[in-house]
Amino acid sequence: MLPASLPVGSYYVPFFYPCILRLFIPYLIMDQVLEMFDHAYGSYMKYAYPADELMPLSCRGRVRGLEPSRGDIDDSLGKFSLTLIDTLDTLVLLNRLEEFEEAVKKTLKDVRLDNDVVVSVFETNIRVLGGLLGAHVMADLLKQRGEKMHWYRDELLHMAKDLGYRLLPAFNTTSGLPYPRVNLRYGVLNPLSRTGTETDTCTACAGTMILEFAALSRLSGDSVFETYARKALDVLWEKRQRDSDLMGTVINIHNGAWVRRDSGVGAGIDSYYEYLMKAYILLGDNMYLERFNTHYSAIMKYISQPPLLLSVHMHNPTVNVRGWMDSLLAFFPGLQVLRGDLKPAIETHEMLYQVTKQHKFLPEAFTSEFRVHWGQHPLRPEFAESTYFLYKATGDPYYLKVGQSIVEKLNAHTRVPCGFAAVQDVRTGIHEDRMDSFFLAEMFKYLYLLFSEKSHLPFDIDDYIFTTEAHLLPVSLSMAEPSCEVNGTVRTRPLEDLFTYSCPSTQTLFPNNPTYAKTIRDNYKYLTGVGRDSHSSPARYLRVFRVKLVAEVSQLPEEEVVPLIVQLISPPFLGRTVLTAGPAKFGMDLTKQEHGVSSIEIVPYTACAHIENALELQGHIVLALRGGCMFAAKARRLQEAGAIGVIFIDQREGSSSAETPLFQMVGDGEPTQDITVPLVFLFSREGAILTAALQEHCNVDVLLLPKERQLGRDKPEKLNIKFRLAQEGELDESEGDGATIRLVLQGEVAAEAEGERAGVTAPSHCTATSTGGDPQPFSQEQKAPEDSP
Repeated sequence: MLPASLPVGSYYVPFFYPCILRLFIPYLIMDQVLEMFDHAYGSYMKYAYPADELMPLSCRGRVRGLEPSRGDIDDSLGKFSLTLIDTLDTLVLLNRLEEFEEAVKKTLKDVRLDNDVVVSVFETNIRVLGGLLGAHVMADLLKQRGEKMHWYRDELLHMAKDLGYRLLPAFNTTSGLPYPRVNLRYGVLNPLSRTGTETDTCTACAGTMILEFAALSRLSGDSVFETYARKALDVLWEKRQRDSDLMGTVINIHNGAWVRRDSGVGAGIDSYYEYLMKAYILLGDNMYLERFNTHYSAIMKYISQPPLLLSVHMHNPTVNVRGWMDSLLAFFPGLQVLRGDLKPAIETHEMLYQVTKQHKFLPEAFTSEFRVHWGQHPLRPEFAESTYFLYKATGDPYYLKVGQSIVEKLNAHTRVPCGFAAVQDVRTGIHEDRMDSFFLAEMFKYLYLLFSEKSHLPFDIDDYIFTTEAHLLPVSLSMAEPSCEVNGTVRTRPLEDLFTYSCPSTQTLFPNNPTYAKTIRDNYKYLTGVGRDSHSSPARYLRVFRVKLVAEVSQLPEEEVVPLIVQLISPPFLGRTVLTAGPAKFGMDLTKQEHGVSSIEIVPYTACAHIENALELQGHIVLALRGGCMFAAKARRLQEAGAIGVIFIDQREGSSSAETPLFQMVGDGEPTQDITVPLVFLFSREGAILTAALQEHCNVDVLLLPKERQLGRDKPEKLNIKFRLAQEGELDESEGDGATIRLVLQGEVAAEAEGERAGVTAPSHCTATSTGGDPQPFSQEQKAPEDSP
């Protein structure tokens, strides 16, 4: 019954409306996700098509060769309308069926695969081949239903087979591991291919072929693709470290020797593990599951340090090789859900969520103390992926809240008039002019599925498996005749848990206990310190001390890590052009000696393969582009070629030291004492100044040295001030009139209840006052801004 009267201009909300509203919120967010997708896809089609990718800040397409090179990032671009192909099955899932049919027609009409361009085998496989296969499966489904695509005659499958044959030359190695790059027209070993000199590839690059290649074989009837992909997996399995069952990250494609022996679940190795599990689901071969379970036991024994996932040395897995994690490992909780291991999945996902609450997005890499290591965020979807899988497994509405925060932050911090722009640094929020195709292929699939019901979907999503690019392949392929002989894997350890051979059951994991996931999450609620209520702690006693300031003046010792510079000293620059550079943790220590003078060799190298023209580099400082392999690997090759120094230049367009904090280049997990040449890093804007100077003047002499020792600038004097407590009565009248500091130390009686549950001790607080000043609070938890990852 309505009240007898209501104030003018008000409306009546029954008490049960909030409950109804909570039910409708997922639908509202689902509609918002659809609108965001329309904005992103529409912007690509309007401003970029038929280019491979959209540049959302410039409102134009990115065409390889017409834009400044970004190094290995551009190996994804093959002049084959990458974003369109990568988005095709997303259109069907989001019920954009008219747009799907039109996009397929454009693909068949406009896209060519015989381009003279060198592309990444890995990226082309997961994005383009996977995109064509997923689109073929969707087109065939719609045709069988009689709804759309009546004219379709497997044209997309024929394109996929054509592309598969263009990727096959990459497998022409003595080991069976594929080359990392292939020329779409000329293959690998052809003199016109401009590739084939590489010696290394990453574990994920070689081990993330089986889903797409096996699906292509079983859909087309040609077994060659599955055979080659399976052989590559067999080689990787044989090269595992037998004592620990761990894998390295980079391997030699010719002799199978490990080049990088660090083992984790992030970049360079992530989807290898993913594809072992999913190959079992898609193809029904127990061998893949046996191998996955063997690796998974090793991961949980050595790498998993809940809630962290820290890389270790494959031969000595008790030693962590680094103190930071990269954002690609955010997929791992979703993979753990598929295996049924929900507790560590919930723990790691909650840690990642806390990092996003602190930094808005997952930085490309972050430390074990959750500080930024690499600040970029290229709109990666892995965190949304794991959020979706955890919601599917638990039904916990908490994960809807997490998904809502992803949607809100994307709209608030990345949306621009011509699409969505990557974040160059999460600390500054500055945008980068890129919108990778995986944003449309993956992000919107997982967000839409998170907030939709099965009735909203045009097909039963449980009949499909997601590839690592979120393309949809039917699990019915497991019923197709396998194209290669079964290769059994000897089990190396007994089964360790209930779900080694079965899917997770929430009723078995936490029977009649819907709060199970919450009890796990609560242990990590304030992991990063964000969200803690500083006013909820119990009463504290105050202890007051009188402190005398005693200053001792001395020269401050040099810092271990200092900004460096590249100073151009030859005419016409004469030291006036100074470029801020980042240091390295290896190579010549430039804080102890400056390096120069020398002219620079203008030809830029990625330096990830054998250096063909070593004679041209001898006695020169060499420019090398970032990306493709580790800094240490580049430095070794260039030093062996005779270079006397290396200036690395960032391949990310628009980056600069004024907007992005400097970072310190790190090694590759191997000893770096053999690297003795000086090494510095320039962001792309500073690098552009240097390369422009070289193009204009051919020979340029430079100094590489600490910024404080820049020629033409006096070194400022630094003071080192030390404090000590004065004895009672030590202050005399004259000293009492001078500068003193009074510290009020707050000792806590008890930690906050929430902090105590989380295992976090609340900080003690102090108040500092100088004579005549107002108290200023400070906390032991406050830290200076992170200058470098």
